[in-house]
Amino acid sequence: MSKSATDIMGDIVAAAAIDAVVAFKTASRGVPNALLRDLGAVHPNTTLADLPAEVRAAITGGVRAAFTRLQKEGYVIAPAGGGPTGPAAPPRPRPAPRAPGKPPVVETKRRPPGPRGAPKGPPKPR
Repeated sequence: MSKSATDIMGDIVAAAAIDAVVAFKTASRGVPNALLRDLGAVHPNTTLADLPAEVRAAITGGVRAAFTRLQKEGYVIAPAGGGPTGPAAPPRPRPAPRAPGKPPVVETKRRPPGPRGAPKGPPKPR
């Protein structure tokens, strides 16, 4: 019986979290204060560049392992659009260039001719 994608992703996230903790321990070089400082520096706006090199390497390895595992389980990794992955559609033909010396046609909405300030709508009956 094959596992669902949810089960596989749960395993992957748990493994990534454990790998990150181990990487933080490695980055602190066994000094508890350094470990606490590194963990305390992590906040919701932390980027990958803000993390120690060991943690970045663990995250990169975890992502690669996750994609590999999903592919081994038979899942297809597709681009964000969710569309089929195949050759790109041929480019659409460009519109024919306009004749030289002619300005482009621009459609605008113009007011009907009449005096400015004239009431809008049909004339009122008397």
